Amino acid sequence: MANISNNIRTLRFNHDEMTQQQLADKVGVTRQTIVAIEKGNYSPSLELAFRIARVFGLTLEDVFSFEDN
Repeated sequence: MANISNNIRTLRFNHDEMTQQQLADKVGVTRQTIVAIEKGNYSPSLELAFRIARVFGLTLEDVFSFEDN
């Protein structure tokens, strides 16, 4: 089983304390989706992962990390 983790919460905090709702609005999803991604309960589509990374001006690898168990 693979595990994808992220540092979205930290990135939001470091970007003028962006709220989950603000990020959701920028990438076109609901706040609940952002909550689930941050908690690791949901893995975003590749398209959504790229959109999130772009909001922060980062690469996918700067936002998400993948561990193969």
